Order: sequence, then structure tokens, then C-alpha cells
Amino acid sequence: MFDILIKNARIVDGNGSPSFEGSVGIKGEKISAIGDLSESQAGTIIDANGLAVSPGFIDIHAHSEFTLLADPRGEGKVMQGVTTEVSGNCGLSAGPLYGDYFERRKGDLKELGLDLSWHDLDAYLELVETVGTSLNFATLIGHGNLRGSVVGYGNRKPTEKEMERMKSLLRDSMKAGGFGLSTGLIYPPGVYSGIEELVELAKVVKEFGGIYASHMRSEGDRLLEAIAEAIRIGEEGEIPVQISHLKTGGERNWHKIEEAFELIESARLRGVDVTADRYPYTASSTDLDAILPSWAYEGGVDAELDRLSDPETRDRLKKEILTQHPKDDYWETVMVAAVDTEKNRVFEGKTMAEVAREMKKEPCDALFDFLLEEKLRISAIYFSMSEENLRKILRKEYVMIGSDSSARAINGPTRLGKPHPRTFGSFPRVLSKFVREEKVLTLEEAVRKMTSLPAKRLGLKDRGVIKVGAFADLVVFNPERIHDTASYTEPYAYPMGIRHVIVNGTFVVKDGAHTGAMPGRVLLK
Repeated sequence: MFDILIKNARIVDGNGSPSFEGSVGIKGEKISAIGDLSESQAGTIIDANGLAVSPGFIDIHAHSEFTLLADPRGEGKVMQGVTTEVSGNCGLSAGPLYGDYFERRKGDLKELGLDLSWHDLDAYLELVETVGTSLNFATLIGHGNLRGSVVGYGNRKPTEKEMERMKSLLRDSMKAGGFGLSTGLIYPPGVYSGIEELVELAKVVKEFGGIYASHMRSEGDRLLEAIAEAIRIGEEGEIPVQISHLKTGGERNWHKIEEAFELIESARLRGVDVTADRYPYTASSTDLDAILPSWAYEGGVDAELDRLSDPETRDRLKKEILTQHPKDDYWETVMVAAVDTEKNRVFEGKTMAEVAREMKKEPCDALFDFLLEEKLRISAIYFSMSEENLRKILRKEYVMIGSDSSARAINGPTRLGKPHPRTFGSFPRVLSKFVREEKVLTLEEAVRKMTSLPAKRLGLKDRGVIKVGAFADLVVFNPERIHDTASYTEPYAYPMGIRHVIVNGTFVVKDGAHTGAMPGRVLLK
């Protein structure tokens, strides 16, 4: 007698093996039988005739450390079939939080209606357990947290004492269950770090068998140098490397894709464990002030705002930005995703070219004034990538799928601005556009990239596969109908074709609707 029996399904086991017809029996939290279970009984029987069942998708690149506290349903993820996600990417995690970094993060929580009540990662993870979640949660440790908490936002090397403090905080966070170190090397304060600092921290991560995940120092003009740096950090620190959202940003850099592959694959051949992740879209999303040169960030928010207010500094900024982006149509490729003030909500979903026209200002002046008025709290979407390069990246056997998004819902406290559609559509989009329609991947290979490949990267032995004894994290979907419905202008839309989602043996989505259940666990390294 099973608790749940999924029968007559096309079983896609997550390993990349050919799918097969059969049934999956679940008792408690785990899979207890697979195969011909036609004579078996269960408390709940799902007839999956015409449907596929796969392991629950593992979002290797997520940013839900705060949104899951505000809304633990995580609907935007579980409605995609995500049953486990890895947050703490791009150098920003929920802990440790001290000093300048603690103060800066308060604003992130304020807009979600939360108070920042912890400093260390272990206290945060206890809070997540107490609140509960609908999906399993794992985290990396942000290098920005370490540097921001100890050194602050200054453009300098840490002192020997500061370096030891950073290593101590990292060691404590790894002991609390972190899966590795992440960097965001285009963002303050990570942008000010040197390779020696990162290698030293990587050596601490090695003690715990963790990984190094990097939003690299460049994804465009200095892409190849950035890949080489990431590989060197992993090689010298002797830990696996995860290249975050591998891309070639800007048309002038699209031709670099083969050289990028060559760097990664030559490192893999000599024994460096290098993998990557990617979302299935050709637009990225980050803060609007990412357009500014890195020296503009030095000293933190107040110092950056002072620079944007100073006429001479504005002239210098304008010259550098226009040298970097000389074409007038560049501003048509930058779309405002979210602002902080009610007054400027009218600009959400509009390009910076449109914003400039409505402000009756030149684009750079509109950018500076907009950032000043919003105190930098503007996110944006950047249309800068090649569709053909995306296909090439997705085909690589060492590339897994990550959404690069936070868990949100179409209602409640996390419905803010116009986020990137990857927030609601990444995993179904792979299965529709790149499997069913364009045949870039087989169904089995796509599922492997979403399940066993990230599970292996994290060292999760009993998740990411359909096998007896594995945790019952499962997705039941229609491979002929699954598709994303979120768009850049209307992102708050759940995908179609996902029938059921099970986390640790409990339905979180049943018959296409969220059940309200919160059986997710905090996963520790």
C-alpha cells in the first residue's frame, strides 16, 4: 500500500537514460517502488497516461533568500516544477551580515515587509526552518557578505587581520551548512577584490568539500579573461568551479563563444572540475546602476549618490558610458523592471530611451537623475545576447539550467515591479522551446540538466533522480503541452502543462493548483 501511486507514466529518471513506461510508488517522503505496479493500491492514485514524471527540478542559480521569508509558498518556482533551489548566488547571501553590509541589506527586506533580525547564516537557516517553505532550500555563501561585513565598500585589499576575519566568517558559514562560496565580481564590494583574496577563501571552502560559483568579472568585453580567472581560482583553491549564467554579453562579443568553450573544456581535460549554468532567455537582469563604471560604486550608496550629483563627475561618467555604449539604440535595449517609489512606477516596463524622452533629457542625464531620485533602487532588464549562442550553451553537457531569479508569486508581498520572465518560466521554457519546438535538446537530456546534474554538483545523493530510496521530489507534466506564459511586459503568469509537483512525498501542486503545503527542507552541505 503506497501513500501515492503515479501510474501509466512516461518515466524520465533524471540520469539522461531513455524514458520508459511505468509507475512510481511513494511511501512517506521517499520513492519505494518503480515499474509495473498495476496491481498496487494507494491512498492517492494519479493516472499519468499521456504524462511524464521526472525528478523535481533543481534551480542551481536562485536568489530567494529574502522572498521565501516574505512568502514561503514560493509559487513562482514550484509552479514551474522546481522542488529544490540554491540561493546565495552572485556574491549575495542571507548571512553573514555585519557592519556596512548589514545596513545595506535592510532596504531589501523593508520592501518585502521584513525586519532584519539575524547576523549569522545558522540563525537565518533556523528562521527558514521555523517559517517553513514549499520547496527545499540550499544556499551558497556570498563573498560580498564577507567583504562587505569586514572591509566595507572601500576599493582596497583587506588587511591581514581582515582577511582572517573573512575566513573565520566563511568557515562558520560552511559549518552551518553552506554549499560553497559565490562571487559577484561586477558588484560592490566584490568588484574590488583581487584573485589572491578569492583563492585564499576558496581554500577554506575546500575544507568542507564546497564549490566556487562565480558571477564573473566580465561577461562581455573581458569575458575570456574572466573565465580564465574563475578557472584559476578553482585550480589554485582545489575546488569545483560553477560559472554562473554563462553568456556572451553585447553583440561585439558574440563571436567569443567558441573561445569560451575552449577555455572551459581545456580546463576540464586537465582535471579542473568546471561546469556552468544558464537561463533560457537572451536578456539579463540586474541593477540599473550596473551601467556605471565600477569606480562609481566605491564607498557605498551615499558616496555613489554624491558622485551622481556632482557636475564634474557626471561629465566623466557620461564620457565613459558613451565610450562603452556609443550607439544611440543602446538605450532601447535597457528596460526598467522595478523602482522603489510610487511616483516612478509609470516607468516600469519602459526602456531607458522612453524614460529619457518622457523626462525630456539626454539618456545619460535621465539615467543619473533617475538613479538619484530612486536612491539607486532600480532593477533593469538588458537585451544583449545571441539566440544562437544560447542554443550552443544549452547543448553543452556540462551546462545545467538555473533561473537566476527569486521565488515570487502573482499575488502577495513578492509581487513587485516587472521582473524578468525567467522568474516564472525558465524550466517550462526549456521543455517547450528548446526540446519540443526547436529540438536543441532531447527531453531526457533537458531533464538531466535540471535534476541529476545540479544534484551531483551539490553532492545531493538522494535527490535529482527517480530511484528507489530517493526523496520523492517529483514533477508530473504533459511534454506536449508544457510551456511558459510569462513575458517581459506581463511577467506575472504561471506556466501551462504542469499537473502535479511533489516535495518530500507531499503534493505542493495538485491538478495545477498550489495546495498550500510547506514540506520543504533546509538542505545542509
